[in-house]
Amino acid sequence: MSDANAQKPNTFLIDDREVDIRDGETIFRAARRLGIKLPHLCYSPKPGYRPDGNCRVCMVEIEGERVLAASCIRAPSPGMKVMTRTDRAKTARRMVTELLLTDQPDQAHAHDPASELWKIATRMELKQGRFPRRRSPAPDRSHVAMAVNLDACIHCNLCVRACREVQVNDVIGMAGRGHGEKIVFDFDDPMGGSTCVACGECVQACPTGALMPATLVDENNVFTGKADRSVDSVCPYCGVGCQLTYHIKDDKLLYVSGRNGPANENRLCVKGRFGFDYVTNPERLTQPMVRKDGVSKAADDLVDPSNPWTHFRPTTWVEAMERAAAGLVKIRDRDGPRALAGFGSAKGSNEEAYLFQKLVRTGFGSNNVDQCTRLCHASSVAALLEGVGSAAVTATFNECKNSDVIIVIGANPTENHPVAATFFKQAAKRGSKLIVMDPRGQALKRHAWQMLQFKNGTDVAMLNGILNVIIEEKLYDQQYVQTYTEDFDKLAKSVKPFTPEEMSPICGVEPDVLRKVARTFARAESAIIFWGMGVSQHTHGTDNARCLIALSLICGQIGRPGTGLHPLRGQNNVQGASDAGLIPMFFPDYKSVEDAEIRAKYEAAWGVTLDPKRGKTVVEIMDAVHADEIKGMYIMGENPAMSDPDLNHARGALAHLEHLVVQDIFLTETASYADVILPASAWPEKDGTVTNTNRQVQMGRAALPLPGDTRQDLWIIQDLAQRMGCNWNYQHVSEVFTEMASLMPALDNISWDRVEREDHVTYPVDGPDVPGRDVVFDKGFPRPGGFAKLVATKFQAPDEMPDAEYPFILTTGRQLEHWHTGAMSRRATTLDAIEPSAVASVSRGTLAMLGIRPGDMIRVATRRGTVELAARQDDAIPDGVVFVPFAFVEAAANLLTNPALDPFGKIPEFKFCAAKVEAIDPATRVAAE
Repeated sequence: MSDANAQKPNTFLIDDREVDIRDGETIFRAARRLGIKLPHLCYSPKPGYRPDGNCRVCMVEIEGERVLAASCIRAPSPGMKVMTRTDRAKTARRMVTELLLTDQPDQAHAHDPASELWKIATRMELKQGRFPRRRSPAPDRSHVAMAVNLDACIHCNLCVRACREVQVNDVIGMAGRGHGEKIVFDFDDPMGGSTCVACGECVQACPTGALMPATLVDENNVFTGKADRSVDSVCPYCGVGCQLTYHIKDDKLLYVSGRNGPANENRLCVKGRFGFDYVTNPERLTQPMVRKDGVSKAADDLVDPSNPWTHFRPTTWVEAMERAAAGLVKIRDRDGPRALAGFGSAKGSNEEAYLFQKLVRTGFGSNNVDQCTRLCHASSVAALLEGVGSAAVTATFNECKNSDVIIVIGANPTENHPVAATFFKQAAKRGSKLIVMDPRGQALKRHAWQMLQFKNGTDVAMLNGILNVIIEEKLYDQQYVQTYTEDFDKLAKSVKPFTPEEMSPICGVEPDVLRKVARTFARAESAIIFWGMGVSQHTHGTDNARCLIALSLICGQIGRPGTGLHPLRGQNNVQGASDAGLIPMFFPDYKSVEDAEIRAKYEAAWGVTLDPKRGKTVVEIMDAVHADEIKGMYIMGENPAMSDPDLNHARGALAHLEHLVVQDIFLTETASYADVILPASAWPEKDGTVTNTNRQVQMGRAALPLPGDTRQDLWIIQDLAQRMGCNWNYQHVSEVFTEMASLMPALDNISWDRVEREDHVTYPVDGPDVPGRDVVFDKGFPRPGGFAKLVATKFQAPDEMPDAEYPFILTTGRQLEHWHTGAMSRRATTLDAIEPSAVASVSRGTLAMLGIRPGDMIRVATRRGTVELAARQDDAIPDGVVFVPFAFVEAAANLLTNPALDPFGKIPEFKFCAAKVEAIDPATRVAAE
């Protein structure tokens, strides 16, 4: 080779084409850059998957080497000459493929004839192998969502890596030797009887069809037909905001796969992968309804959603909308604007949330508008606005990859934010110190460096003990505190008495543990804090969040990669709905309704005079209904008859309303009290943006046609607004986004076209073609002077403590398989099959004390109500505590919960109240029935 044609340093050749060597890149990946697509089976070129090199279909020849090399695991070296097209390499790849085909069902009867293996075979013009077959394990159809057919398994280990390394669940492994080797679940259990959490990562990874969505094969495990189209969208369940693809056949949703979105990197959980057939549930509302003449309302009169005709009659859209609007206008004109209120939805789009709050403020004439953030993270929002001047997270949860220390407090992400939990577990496996703080033990505990299982309701005592150590030992970042915070002296003086020795008897955590955690967090190069509703749903929820904010600020753990404050948001668009102004004290972008200058801006934009007084919150609205102050309501996609605390009180309020309009996809418990029911669009049937817990604005796309005579939510809101006197004429959802963004500085440089083009944009963003910022507040805070505010707190006991009559502590929450009030998830076949009935989780000590076994019925009572449900042994629950999920109407946890409010966030104390737990004698119960 002449000097002119000499090969450049740090390069190598693939098929005589020069390619640069990149750190960590294999020959396989380098070939991909050149457009050379080598076959692959045991390797997945997706985030989170490491190459394994065991299938050998990607073999290449390297000049000067005696044997072929697996390109997926071989790193290139300078001057190396790789050849992918030699007869030797092609013959080896063909022979491996033929050997693998030998044990496969023929393509006509394959579980997945379009699998990666069959694609490779087709390109090589192979139809079957010519070698003796091995004896295959029997099919396993024990799981409701997934089919296991190991006759198609090639032992590539992709499913093992998917389970063990990507989702970090460690359910799948290899067992046996030689011809007896096979994939197993736990200790060779049936998949349906194993500890599998049905995330489906293994199904998405499998290259042969050995693991398949059950919807794609018949009872004989033969493929039933591929999708005829696909649509990219976003998951409608939790706030993680996983991107996904709907695969559709004949306008029916066939299956769902994960996409490489910023929050999920192709991963999904059981809800996001298998929880979508609710859209075709027989109980789906498909026509407008009005209450029958003469049928009254009563708090205890819930309508059977499968037979609504006892209380309602079908009607036309014209009559339904005329009745809906006329009832609201009558009350507004007679009793004034503040006699009306609206609950919007955190499960709809940003555009729907924006128009809903605009309708309440301009059509109703008041600020009586709220949504489920009031019941989830209102106290977190209050503390963040007060402390750092912004209600959104300061860093995405993906930043944990850059963290030395990760605190997760008052959250159970493996059940409530499962995909986010995978990133926490991966970080812990890489060596980050994961600190879990929660009164309940949980699955994340297995990955924790330190577990602080403190006493229920004592967060402030524990956190003040940690703050005391950091300040007294001068471990805080003095320069950062001086430059970026205010009121440090007040905080230091306040926490001085709260030594670990003083706080330990209160919170139940040993002083040495508090000191170790304090020192570790303070000395970390980068540390991040995540919290959930276990922090926020208390009468002292705002104080809990204030402590976490102070902990992060005084250690300078904010504004850099791997640092920050992140309340894990609950519903899929609770962040976006709050940003869009679906809260009673703020216009869009958290601008105060009581600020005259701000109000004038919105009055000019909307062309009306706006109410200068902040509105009522969710629980305050229910109290106002009982007081005859609020007489009419419009509720879209919310279910306060299940989600509010003290349901007898809430249901009584709904029954007491003079006029109630409910817009939903099912006849929810709330719709039982409606005068008009408007059948709306489900998430897979609409276009619109949503904003996840990471501040990522993402595009949802309509994939399915509207069923029956349902209408788009935006159409319904606009039609109602027009009938109430609003001069609206939006022709497309993009017009709503453009107006909303024009009033929200947070959305500067984010256009509808950009979100549609890029699928997601993280705010804030500094230019129309600049990526958004994952980490914010690197140069101060959006508060006066740029200073964050440190707020001192003192421990206060929960509102209602156990006593002799009610000696237990009741706490509530979600489950992995079910969501919120169950309106969607309990109508999803797979989810309801996995978790079909209500249970109360108690310790084995509590079971022994009650003299019962797991599965026996118990009665849980508080001062507000009683429910009966099965007992489930859960060794993560302390003695004297009972945990009840709130998705089951037959045993609604919120019949029991305490409506006492946090004074700042106005959030109820869902996480703590006094309870009584009793065994139910089965014979007595049967006789009583």
